[in-house]
Amino acid sequence: MPNRTVTVETARELGLLPEEFEMIKNYLGRTPNYTELSIYSVMWSEHASYKNSIKWLKTLPRKGSAILAEAGTENAGLVDIGNGLACAFKIESHNHPCAVEPYQGAATGVGGINRDIFTMGARPVAQLNSLRFGNLKLDRTRWLIKGVVKGIGDYGNAFGIPVLAGEVFFDDSFNMNPLVNAMSVGLVEKDKVVSAVSKGKGNPVYIVGSATGKDGIHGATFASADITEDSAEDIPSIQVGAPFQEKILLEATQEVIRTGALVGMQDMGAAGIICSTSEMSEKGGHGMRIDLDKVPLRQKNMEAWEILLSESQERMLMVVQKGREADVEAVLNKWDISYAIIGEVTEGDTLEFYYHGELVAKVPASSLVLGGGAPVYDREYREPVYYKEYKKFDINKVPEPADLIDVARFLVTHPNIASKRWVYEQYDTMIGTGNMTTNFPSDAGVYNLKGTNKALVMTVDCNSRYVKADPMVGTMIAVSEAARNISCTGAKPLAVTNCLNFGNPYNPEVYWQFVQAVKGMGTACEKFDTPVTGGNVSFYNQASIGGKEEAVFPTPTIGMIGLLENKNHHTTLAFKEKGHMIYLIGKSVNDIASSEYLYSYHGVKQSPAPYFNLEEEYEVQRAVRELIARNLIQSAHDISDGGLFIALLESAMPRNLGFDITTDAEIRTDAFLFGEAQGRIVVSVSPSRETQFIDFMVASKVPFSTLGHVTKSEIRVDDVSFGFVADLKKIYDSSLEQLING
Repeated sequence: MPNRTVTVETARELGLLPEEFEMIKNYLGRTPNYTELSIYSVMWSEHASYKNSIKWLKTLPRKGSAILAEAGTENAGLVDIGNGLACAFKIESHNHPCAVEPYQGAATGVGGINRDIFTMGARPVAQLNSLRFGNLKLDRTRWLIKGVVKGIGDYGNAFGIPVLAGEVFFDDSFNMNPLVNAMSVGLVEKDKVVSAVSKGKGNPVYIVGSATGKDGIHGATFASADITEDSAEDIPSIQVGAPFQEKILLEATQEVIRTGALVGMQDMGAAGIICSTSEMSEKGGHGMRIDLDKVPLRQKNMEAWEILLSESQERMLMVVQKGREADVEAVLNKWDISYAIIGEVTEGDTLEFYYHGELVAKVPASSLVLGGGAPVYDREYREPVYYKEYKKFDINKVPEPADLIDVARFLVTHPNIASKRWVYEQYDTMIGTGNMTTNFPSDAGVYNLKGTNKALVMTVDCNSRYVKADPMVGTMIAVSEAARNISCTGAKPLAVTNCLNFGNPYNPEVYWQFVQAVKGMGTACEKFDTPVTGGNVSFYNQASIGGKEEAVFPTPTIGMIGLLENKNHHTTLAFKEKGHMIYLIGKSVNDIASSEYLYSYHGVKQSPAPYFNLEEEYEVQRAVRELIARNLIQSAHDISDGGLFIALLESAMPRNLGFDITTDAEIRTDAFLFGEAQGRIVVSVSPSRETQFIDFMVASKVPFSTLGHVTKSEIRVDDVSFGFVADLKKIYDSSLEQLING
């Protein structure tokens, strides 16, 4: 083995703690060489091992009647959706790469999450994304959003998967650290699922796809570090994507699966070859002997540790039944996919890596992975000082503006509320024929399950400001809003994936945010019977500028899928006809806490999370789903960012209709129109169904109230004209693009 001197200082340089260095020596019974230490540095990084989060992640509800793969056991969550089909879905972050090189960072994020899906034998059918950026007045923010959106669009469009839903949020806390969370959803026949497992002594190990280069080396370690003023020097840690290659890889692997010769398969994302070999081996209870000389390289003079840690994209590791090599290779040759046999499965738990005829690393597979030898920490946490300050907010100290029309126009043009058309028009939303929301806008993406009467519904949701104000309640709201968006289409929420974006876990106040968020998620997921199928934790989302650490708003992004049993019941958010009645389901509350109105219009940055009651939320959603099933409502749209007025406007704009409403005299008018109290849905009702609607709502005991009616084109509130929908739509559609382009 190489004799390069390794010390505790070497370990520190690679991001390992002194005590972790001692653990490694104990596992090996000796001091590791540099290649072995590099292996542990990436596999024990936060990004790969979840060493600072797994204790709390295990408290989340993970079981359910529809769950086919428990969280963490496969590359993605797997849920039974009936008709012999399963849905594979997952969300992951690519935050750190995007902060340094937004185009490739975002592109490879899309590529990586899609590989997680088709590695399981599923065909990706839909993509979603959740994006966070800083102040649009900054050149850096505009550079970041242009690069990220183009990267997502270019890769996804070339790969051929439509974007069905997403969200974009802006706040100064993301000035240095954007958050780029990508979600992919795929379909597979239940009996055709492929596992990331290696077993069977003597079975050949193949590397398939692109050649290996020096891009992305120590990418997993880079994702577990602060962004600093010098982070631009870490561009070699950023992977480079090739979407057409990935498309061919998808088709080739699908065909390889059909040969029946495959034992297991794992994509190569974070930590590259070493991650794939160790995770597959540990899961299968076997080892591997790998010859690194046989790995196809696109750069000369690569060292062993560089080959092992490279995160070059569009690569798979396959274990094939011995004697079936010709069957697999015939398929790969047909698709002109590069491949090489780089080793074989061995008995025991040991991974042996050879290079130039020399044994360069020998490590137990189990010692590298989550649930095996990777360290698990129980970090200190404490309530931040700011939390009590936020609770002191008093609505009575906020003057109600004399001109609410001005407030309405302000919100319509705010980047967090204005149309995200500039973003989604760069994505192909109509590839294939599965998207049911192209001309029928809904609160969530709806995918047609052809050959069945069902549709798959999906969304991503999180209001980072709510979570900062109250991590537990804010995360409960994130789960509830995701469920609410799905319920508004008529579908029943089914399961959750998550991407947990936080600052430094070694900061007790940051870790308190994380712990509270996980507790809130667990409580809400239990209530909605939406088990957590897996996801991603992204710590260290903070900037170190001038020696001071500034973390982003905590952002536990929720990806949720639901099932619409009868796709004829698909309900949109759009008002349908003049004269239809408008009702509010859920109760009105005198609350403006953490609203965009309070935060941006008044500049009040400290307030608690908006009004929220989990039980009320659940009952409101159940009532709306039943109303849809009985064909008693014409539209449904949840009230979220911007409050009731924005929800009404978004329902009016698709058909250029207007609305005439009356506010509640017992509630401040600004709170009624612009407050973001949760658990509320706007519905429209045909006059012919109004009596049945009212009878149902009275029997349900869920609070509801009459708002007004749909008009031809004008907006009136308390008999005051707020203008015409067409005029507001113009500024709603164009504001974000104008801000981005300066």
